Amino acid sequence: MDLLEVRSVSKTYGSGETAVHALKKVSFSVPKGEFVAVIGESGSGKSTLLNMLGALDTPSFGKVLIDGRDIFAMKEKELTIFRRRNIGFIFQAFNLIPELTVEQNIIFPVLLDYQKPNRKYLEELLAVLNLTERRHHLPSQLSGGQQQRVAIGRALITRPSLILADEPTGNLDSQNSSEVIAMLKEASRKYEQTIIMITHNSGIAQTADRILEVSDGVLADFGGRGCWE
Repeated sequence: MDLLEVRSVSKTYGSGETAVHALKKVSFSVPKGEFVAVIGESGSGKSTLLNMLGALDTPSFGKVLIDGRDIFAMKEKELTIFRRRNIGFIFQAFNLIPELTVEQNIIFPVLLDYQKPNRKYLEELLAVLNLTERRHHLPSQLSGGQQQRVAIGRALITRPSLILADEPTGNLDSQNSSEVIAMLKEASRKYEQTIIMITHNSGIAQTADRILEVSDGVLADFGGRGCWE
């Protein structure tokens, strides 16, 4: 079963002669557990697409279904709760809360949802992300790679079915980039989570199960990594 379905999604900013068509009837689907890379030049529309998938922006036309549910048919409060529980976000800039420790940053989405963290799962995540010995450190006491691993843990802690990663290795060196991608792939396999990742790095894109390219608002599907050069 497809976890994600995108049906003829279009997004236009402005109107008349100044209108910008950021997305043009984009359609694709992603089965549960697939790791998809989205590539494209700056301004191509890939970030707009990610915002649509995460319900951070509303399409001008079209539908986005996650686990069979039309997210833009939901009322605002329902959508907020659905997004919090079903979508994990990983950003290039980490977006950690500087006053909170590693552990506190990771469990923050759970507390925000008025839930109690699953301590066993938290310990598992800390171990998988190699952060057990850093659990009481503040973000300022961590390297860039460690901070991004905390961001991954924060995205995973609610056990979301979909993870959206916007240039997750953009601020990292090659070694840390490889480690972060390996951890994302491990999460995809171990927890059966679907991952959509934007990247400018063609080498990183090749590690995904499938590659999509957005160019001038139009999407092309290159299929498996072996089909794209």
